[in-house]
Amino acid sequence: MRLLIATGGTGGHIYPAIALADAAKKRYPDIEILFVGNDDRMEAEIVPNHGYAFEGLHACGMTGNVFHKMKAVTLMGKAYLKALKIMDRFQPDIAIGFGGYVSAPVMLAAHRKGVVTMIHEQNSVVGMSNKVVAKYMDAIVICYEKCYEEFGRDKVRLLGNPRATSAVETKFDAQYFQSLGLKEDKPLILVVMGSLGSSSINEMMKDVLPTIDSSYQILFVSGKDKFAEVKSAFPQENIVVVDYVRQLDIIEKVDLLICRAGATTAAEILALGSVSILIPSPYVAHNHQFYNASVMVEDGAAEMIEEKDLSPETLKAKIEAIMNHPAKRESIHQNALRLGKPNACSDILDWCEELLNKR
Repeated sequence: MRLLIATGGTGGHIYPAIALADAAKKRYPDIEILFVGNDDRMEAEIVPNHGYAFEGLHACGMTGNVFHKMKAVTLMGKAYLKALKIMDRFQPDIAIGFGGYVSAPVMLAAHRKGVVTMIHEQNSVVGMSNKVVAKYMDAIVICYEKCYEEFGRDKVRLLGNPRATSAVETKFDAQYFQSLGLKEDKPLILVVMGSLGSSSINEMMKDVLPTIDSSYQILFVSGKDKFAEVKSAFPQENIVVVDYVRQLDIIEKVDLLICRAGATTAAEILALGSVSILIPSPYVAHNHQFYNASVMVEDGAAEMIEEKDLSPETLKAKIEAIMNHPAKRESIHQNALRLGKPNACSDILDWCEELLNKR
């Protein structure tokens, strides 16, 4: 099999694509995989670092003033023409788009060349690239029921995010856990606001974390910016501050996760049944983190505080309401597991086989 994957722009598009590629390599040892993405964004470094062939296109989003939009249209046209040449050269059996604006010209080129096509939508709010190409695709994978409203139900399946499979396959690393200064016999609260952290939330945590029951250990991931300053603000023995954490390696021992609501994070939470308080970032396109979190809250699979409502008082109250009530934690845990899609990778690859067998 020859698999082409189009993805780019953010980790939310890139890492699910890599997770599926990893699963495809396990299933098909002789598979050939080519990634196509932006030549100047994070995928140009991340994808090759994971051992995959990569071809870069130059594209940009349709935002800003009229001149910027005209430039974007021109670049998209050039990217489409280059993508056609990539199709001729690589001759994929199937092309899968994981979103990001660079995905659109690649998937349209695949369609033009008669390649079997599939797109994957990670969020509850459909991204612009997937909206543009959806009617031309052979298959559409979604992670939220809400996406049926945009795509309909023909050629659409709710199979989940490949990162869910990665999450359930990651084993607890006791040595790493202990290296962080944590104890396995004490309740653990993990606070993480993404790889860069959040300056405003970091400041608020200085007020709330020291007031939490000291019998709990708290691992606070500050992000790299101002790490030293944040660390010095917490002399308490039960609060450990780090700039980064390998979250999946320790998640088995986390009793409560306080985090953002990006697509990858949400998929991992549901697959593992992690008990969480979600603080959606209001600074993302179409406020999609809020809608991701809302779906989970509606099904009793998480708690949420919008950033506009966040304060030391509201956060402390949420923490205590969960940590002091084991039955509530168990309910959230079970509801999350019910929504999780731990077999996302195998289910998506099964559908790929089904599509190819029909050709």
